[in-house]
Amino acid sequence: MTKELSTSQRSPLLPDRHPQRDLFVCDIVDAVPKGDMSSMENPVFTLSTKPDMRTRRYERGENWIQIAPSRTGLATVHDRDVLIYCISQCMAALNDGQAVQRRMRFKAYDLLVATNRQTSGRGYELLKDALRRLQGTQIETNLRQGGKEYFKVFGLIDSAEIVKETRDGRMLDVEITLSDWVFDAIENNHVLTLNRQYFKLRKPLERRLYEIARKHCGAQSAWKVGAELLRDKCGSSSTLKEFRRLLGKIIEDDAEHDHMPDYAFAIKGDIVIVRPKKGIKETALPFPVSSLRLDPDTHGEARHLAPGWDMYHLENEWRSWVLEKGIAVKNPDKHFLSFCKKRGAYKR
Repeated sequence: MTKELSTSQRSPLLPDRHPQRDLFVCDIVDAVPKGDMSSMENPVFTLSTKPDMRTRRYERGENWIQIAPSRTGLATVHDRDVLIYCISQCMAALNDGQAVQRRMRFKAYDLLVATNRQTSGRGYELLKDALRRLQGTQIETNLRQGGKEYFKVFGLIDSAEIVKETRDGRMLDVEITLSDWVFDAIENNHVLTLNRQYFKLRKPLERRLYEIARKHCGAQSAWKVGAELLRDKCGSSSTLKEFRRLLGKIIEDDAEHDHMPDYAFAIKGDIVIVRPKKGIKETALPFPVSSLRLDPDTHGEARHLAPGWDMYHLENEWRSWVLEKGIAVKNPDKHFLSFCKKRGAYKR
């Protein structure tokens, strides 16, 4: 009875593994977490905690993306921590006026602390496994433009090298070469800030749901999505019935523990509704969301500037970007068209 009670009362969050961090690495560790929008949009990372050897393909209209594993399996949602850390460090450097390169070197310990991972020998071994999966996972996608179809294949990172290693097997320095796909997101600022509590979420599905909410809801008052589409965007292999049950359990846990950062989820029939929590209020913005309304004819012009995109998705992305950056928009239609022109044709 006591054991059952303690299990049911266990926090859904991982413990804070580094409450008293080394002052010498605080500046590195405290870089604002950032995630690239492409990975937040597409189900690139597997939710499985066991080696996932499946090749997965997702189609959207005439466009498709396929993710294939290496011999060590697909990169996992938790492996994504490595990319978040790399992106965060690069963005912090750019904000300081420093130049950044695809090849970067860092201390393994700093990454483990920043992402709330174990710094034991086991923690370093898990990091090695993550590097293997990130380098080995292969992404294939197509792009239709001007009557032609282009094919592209790439990995999440081009290479990883352990520069130094102590006798007990712990990594000291790690060198990673980011893929063009990730580095393009950094150079074009196609990234979004993440809540630090993301690294304390236990369940891969919780992390994926947060990413999707951050990408699509942003600071809007609400975002609605069909349960089946949300399942597909999460990359879940569960049946729709099982996915609804898993989502329902997360909603129940959040109602009790308030552990999901920034966003609350609700299910109404076949629709999932995402709303910002108290910390992201529309009233705290420098202008009302209602001022970002577009003329009905604007989407038609935008389709010529950004062919292949879902205009409603692109509008939501534009709104989230404007709200996050606190940009004062005087002419929403002109500003949105400029956003679409820079975005260009749809790429996967």
